[in-house]
Amino acid sequence: MSMRSCILTAMGLVVCNTALGESPNLGRVVGPEEIATWDISIGPDGAGLPPGSGTSRQGEAVYIAKCLACHGEKGVGKPNDVLVGGRGTLPGEQAVVKTVGSFWPYATTLFDYVRRAMPLNESKSLSSDEVYAVVAYLLQINGIIGEKDTMNAQTLPKVRMPNADGFVTFERGK
Repeated sequence: MSMRSCILTAMGLVVCNTALGESPNLGRVVGPEEIATWDISIGPDGAGLPPGSGTSRQGEAVYIAKCLACHGEKGVGKPNDVLVGGRGTLPGEQAVVKTVGSFWPYATTLFDYVRRAMPLNESKSLSSDEVYAVVAYLLQINGIIGEKDTMNAQTLPKVRMPNADGFVTFERGK
């Protein structure tokens, strides 16, 4: 009889096999509780956003403490770490600059990425309030939201990103 088994590899990936005997002896068996800690995807519609909130002012403090070293003051960073600027470079003939303000189609995708991957040396270490705050700060320094706007599960999905029309429309379940 075929059963599904899953292991967590040293790289943090969950690998599932259809039969118990097919494991390549990488990683270890993981249960539903542990898998749930990695099942944190947020769709463009905001489904799955956690409780919490944050403002740009709060986000600036978190950014300075945890993001500045890689992304530079106010997100100017190095070529692969730039978070600000680049508007109008995607359809043009000039060099393309992919940033939060020029490329990302959904503010919820920014939340999802920051929550799961940042800061690089301590991924998944920020609280939901800190993630909302950093996202608010990044949106504000890109001129997308105002300085006093609060980001939370209700307001974040309503943010209209400058490149929202540059991607295929997302439809959950299709």
